[in-house]
Amino acid sequence: MQRRIQKILTQDFGKKIQLLSGPRQVGKTTLSQLITSDYQYLNFDRAEHRQLIVEAAWDRKRKLIIFDELHKMSRWKQWLKGIYDTEKNGPSLFVTGSARLDTYRKVGDSLAGRYFQYRLNPLTLNELKSVGENFQAQESFMRLMNCSGFPEPYLDGSSIFYQRWRATHLDIILRQDLVDLETVSSIQGIEQLIYLLAQQVGSTVSYSSLARTLQVSDKTIKRWLGILESLFVLFRVTPYVHKQSQVISKSPKFYFYDIARVEGSEGARFENLVALALQSELDFMKDSFGKDLTLQFLRKKDGREIDFVIADRTRVHALIECKWRDGARSSNFGLAQEVATKNVLMVQLVAELDQEKTFADGCEIRSAPEWLSQMQGMTTFFKAAPL
Repeated sequence: MQRRIQKILTQDFGKKIQLLSGPRQVGKTTLSQLITSDYQYLNFDRAEHRQLIVEAAWDRKRKLIIFDELHKMSRWKQWLKGIYDTEKNGPSLFVTGSARLDTYRKVGDSLAGRYFQYRLNPLTLNELKSVGENFQAQESFMRLMNCSGFPEPYLDGSSIFYQRWRATHLDIILRQDLVDLETVSSIQGIEQLIYLLAQQVGSTVSYSSLARTLQVSDKTIKRWLGILESLFVLFRVTPYVHKQSQVISKSPKFYFYDIARVEGSEGARFENLVALALQSELDFMKDSFGKDLTLQFLRKKDGREIDFVIADRTRVHALIECKWRDGARSSNFGLAQEVATKNVLMVQLVAELDQEKTFADGCEIRSAPEWLSQMQGMTTFFKAAPL
């Protein structure tokens, strides 16, 4: 399956080091090998490849050298910087990894000015529509809900296959990637944390509550969550802070890259699907065009809440609510007058909707499968967002 970021990767080929990160089995290796047919692939997890990397003994007549899981090598950034700086006429360098390649600054010298960074997330409705033929929004929506957006289970389309795939996918992360990157005394504790978070999607996380349940410290919970973020198991959505917003707390929400892992209600899984769709869009815009926007949520002391807020450094651009069946307009859009200027996008996404609606103040109630396939109205503020 073609991925939409492929065009950007091809355009940037040869200009700088290219760093591509994303969850395990999301398609990074396959994508890197589509940039050119003249490549050599070296995986640091394989002993024979690791020796070639350590000795810097790859085939320099190739156009492209792909290093997979290179972040597991000690001081990999400093090593890569040295190769880039001393071999200007050598092959182009492409680095992929199942951990956040921008996180591990402690491992060596910065690569600042020498690389372009990209993220490859699981499939979303917008990407599926942009690259697929015979796309059906409702069918793809339900497949994402039941099988996730990871290419292998999504393309298979069987919930039974997904359940089998899910078990091995998490096992690889916990018992290979986690052990390689961090010294963790209790992998079982982290596995239990994942289970608990899957029940709480859509709610703010209480570190102290999780700590009591797992019988560890708040500090340990925060550290474990940071590890799961760095390994692309979870992503964090923080509260939007406005001088008049009366924010209850600074506790974040966490969502899964593996949508179908969410064990709560249909509504919770749907909210996770929307969160990933929006975050993936923002990641794509930043990596491809340098547009820097953040995904947050808004909750006030009086109980009003907006599920998702999209903002840049200067203003709010969008307020997005998620409902599984409710086609009545949410009263929470009244918060727009308190936190946003004019021309803010206000959309209520409904998974099962009989009739779409628009209102005089610009608020819209839209079918989630159709809207997420096109991201209607998003282009305007993407263009307006500062670099």
